[in-house]
Amino acid sequence: MRPFEVIPAIDLRGGKCVRLLQGDFDAQTTYGDDPVAMARRWESEGGRRLHVVDLDGAARGERAHGSVIAEICAALSIPVQVGGGLRDLDAVASVLDAGADRAILGTAAVSDPSLVEDACARFAGRIAVGIDQRDGKVATAGWLDEAVTTPVAVAQRADRAGAAAIVFTDIRRDGTGQGANLDATVEFASAHGVPVIVSGGVATIDDVRRARAAFDAGANLSGVIIGRALYEGAIDLAEAVRVGKGEG
Repeated sequence: MRPFEVIPAIDLRGGKCVRLLQGDFDAQTTYGDDPVAMARRWESEGGRRLHVVDLDGAARGERAHGSVIAEICAALSIPVQVGGGLRDLDAVASVLDAGADRAILGTAAVSDPSLVEDACARFAGRIAVGIDQRDGKVATAGWLDEAVTTPVAVAQRADRAGAAAIVFTDIRRDGTGQGANLDATVEFASAHGVPVIVSGGVATIDDVRRARAAFDAGANLSGVIIGRALYEGAIDLAEAVRVGKGEG
């Protein structure tokens, strides 16, 4: 049985740790100017995997925080998954060579489906697909644009390519503290073979508990990503990890 992971998140913009409200670059809260120290903190509090997003890279279409991400990977003993600005195989290779355990393809999974296939073939077990949904549509380019394709179509491509995971984010919940859209995520996950990581809006320990309960009930989930709630103290990471293990 695969593990259920509670995954703290670091979003990078301008070299700082930030969170956006519903993906709005004009609604940013900054939580620290030392991403490496923040990464070490989440590891020390029990995180078993770290989720890192290069927001500047996502918006520009090319990696913007390569050196910082390499420092984070070198500083930790836990696996790190990285997304943002990965638009070709060279970019994927560079982030994996820098020490990341997984590369996450988001915009490229929509605009260049063959890249997902090529990346999964070349880096088996190390490619995740990020599907960022807003009102039933897939958002791309750092959530600044919307694609014509649907989340289901992108997930089907991930299935066929053999992706290791899908990070499914409900943008309308992200950074709001309203709680994860778990029912919709479980329903989405049930239609696909690739395990899904819950992302967006996780606000309390009850969100983690509900996600773990769904996992125990057979939902095709593999974890939950927590951002703002950790930074603002609404969730204690050590407690969340215990709950994620089924111990609380």
